[in-house]
Parts: sequence; structure tokens; C-alpha cells
Amino acid sequence: MLDKQDSRRQRNLRPNGLELPIPGPAFTKEGRASRGKSRKLAPGIRIERSFTRAGDNGYAGVTWEQRTASIVGEGGKVVFEQRDVEVPSSWSQTATNVVVQKYFRGQLGTPGRERSVRQLIDRVADTITGWGMQDGYFADQASADNYRAELKHLLVEQKMSFNSPVWFNVGIEPEPQCSACFHQQRRRHHGVHPGLAKTEGMLFKYGSGTGTNLSPIRSSKELLHGGGTASGPVSFMKGFDAFAGVIKSGGKTRRAPRW
Repeated sequence: MLDKQDSRRQRNLRPNGLELPIPGPAFTKEGRASRGKSRKLAPGIRIERSFTRAGDNGYAGVTWEQRTASIVGEGGKVVFEQRDVEVPSSWSQTATNVVVQKYFRGQLGTPGRERSVRQLIDRVADTITGWGMQDGYFADQASADNYRAELKHLLVEQKMSFNSPVWFNVGIEPEPQCSACFHQQRRRHHGVHPGLAKTEGMLFKYGSGTGTNLSPIRSSKELLHGGGTASGPVSFMKGFDAFAGVIKSGGKTRRAPRW
């Protein structure tokens, strides 16, 4: 994935990760293997419950029901439908349609397809909690369990939500792309490297949006040494915008977000 190496650096050097990094070859395989021995461990965070009680996994009090998620296009044609999905009865039909169509993973009509909002939330919350346990964020197992339950409660009760790349990728990809927005910039004054289109495509693939600052590119009014004039930034904007239009963001949304 595009930002795997940057993600690894961030995971290894988290300021709140409760492990204090000591300078060294942290990003080699040997360095990663020895980090646990060379680091000074800080005490983890103790998490208390605010919205849930002991024994509540986050879903206590939630009433579930079976629904059909359906999206109708122009002319009344059904463009998406998944029957017998489990959702909280308090959720609107619009919320049901959007979440099931965009964020449930797995091929439609196969046993691997998610069929419940509970599965979706468990996938994300359990993965994030697992990262916290692995990286020493929590003071003890009780704190990890409290965090997991509180997070599930906040999500199922719609008191908070993650951005689309989190729902698309966490618990699915081994090193998920979780940021919604990326900014790129060309620092040279001559042209646009073709790798920029590839970078944007990979960002779109995993559900993120991107914007590129093309202001350093020469104006279409400027003369070239070999004769003629430069293409100008607007011509590249049109090309990249057309490219974005053919990529499904996260494999779901028809138009990838670009600005």
C-alpha cells in the first residue's frame, strides 16, 4: 500500500504509545525484533467506563432488527440490495442503506459478506483495541476491555463515527490506510512526474481523497527553452480530474474525492 512505510514509522514512534523509543535501527527487521529489549516501558493508560457498566460489551440495551438495505437509482431501478441485515432499530433506513452498501465487506451473496452492523463495529473496534494492547497503550486487561466496550457503544449509538477509510480498511488490510485526506505538492518547476497519477490512484483505491498543489508548475504563458509554451497547471488538473473520475473510492463510491 502507498503509505505502508510511513504508517510503520508512525506506529513505531507513537508519542502516546507508552513505549519510549531509543535511537537505533528501529526500521530494519533486526531493529524491530530488538526494540522490545532496548526500550524503556512507560505505564499504560488506565481506562474507566463512562457510558457502559461492567459486563456490558457495548451493546447492552441495543434492540436489533432485520432489514433490507436497498438503494434505488434513476427510473426506480434497484442498484443495490442486501436482505436480512441486522441493524439497531434506532437507526434510520437511510443510515442502514449507506452503511450496508458502503462499509460492509465481502462479496455480496457470499458467506464471507458482513451481514450485521455488529460485525462491522466489532471488526473495527476489536482491531484498534488489539493494536493498543500490542503496543502497550493500556495499563491492564480491564482497561483494554473498558476501552473496547466504550468504543463500541459510541459507534452503535451514533455518538461518533470514523471516516470512510477506517470502515473500508481496518480489520481487512494488514496495514490499513486510515487517513481521509492527503495533500501532495510538486516542488519542481518543470512538469508533473507520472508517478503522481499512480500515487493518487492508490490513495483513491483505499478510500481516501487527495489534493495536489500544482502552483510550482510553469504557467501556460511561459516560454520553453526548446520553443513553444508550457502546458500550464490547468491542463494537468483536467487530466488528473478525469483520471479520478474512473476510479471507485474504496471500491465503493463511484467518484474518487479530489480537490
